[in-house]
Amino acid sequence: MDAGYITALAALGGAALGGFTSFATSWTTQRVQMNAERNATSKSRRQKLYNAFIDGAAKMYGDALIHDKLELSGLIELHTIVSRMRVFSSAAVIENAISVVRVITETYSQPNKSPLEIEEMIENGTIDLLKGFSEACRQEFETNLRI
Repeated sequence: MDAGYITALAALGGAALGGFTSFATSWTTQRVQMNAERNATSKSRRQKLYNAFIDGAAKMYGDALIHDKLELSGLIELHTIVSRMRVFSSAAVIENAISVVRVITETYSQPNKSPLEIEEMIENGTIDLLKGFSEACRQEFETNLRI
């Protein structure tokens, strides 16, 4: 084979290999960036849901402690948020959210708490209804769960 052909084939092979490497690097970088953006969006969406649930559940629980008439609109809103969580969240978060809603519903049927009883609940920590839910959310974010 002529030396000119070998040189030309080597040059074409090098150019092809360089082009392929450049393409592979760009494709990999783009893919990693898209995954990172998707994860950030998912995390942001879950954070908003969890914040809305915590706000609504805290208000409902406070109401349940001092009233015995169930506030149906608030309860429906909590169930709506839990349903949205089923799309994005881990099973542990959903189980804790359902447990919170169940305790709120049961609290309405119990006798109303006096300010002294509420103060006692604060002191002994039994008023912290959302602790398990919050911990499950934190663990989900710490493990960087992609859902």
